[in-house]
Amino acid sequence: MKTIIHVNQHVIRRNRTHGENEPVLTVKTYKSNAYAHTAIIRDANGAEVARVIYRPDRPLPCGAHVWIETYLSVETE
Repeated sequence: MKTIIHVNQHVIRRNRTHGENEPVLTVKTYKSNAYAHTAIIRDANGAEVARVIYRPDRPLPCGAHVWIETYLSVETE
């Protein structure tokens, strides 16, 4: 099943403006939408392969509030 993880910039801005902490990630399938601060991506065996993280209270040193972490190799195009 195809899954799309969407980062909602409008919610990020609203959280910043109003001091809120609403989830900014939407995990979408053809069946449902789930809202979260962290999305864990697992392989077919259930092992974690990556995470999408929203952490406005502790951003990365570069200032990013949303990022992806993985210990696997990553290809770029």
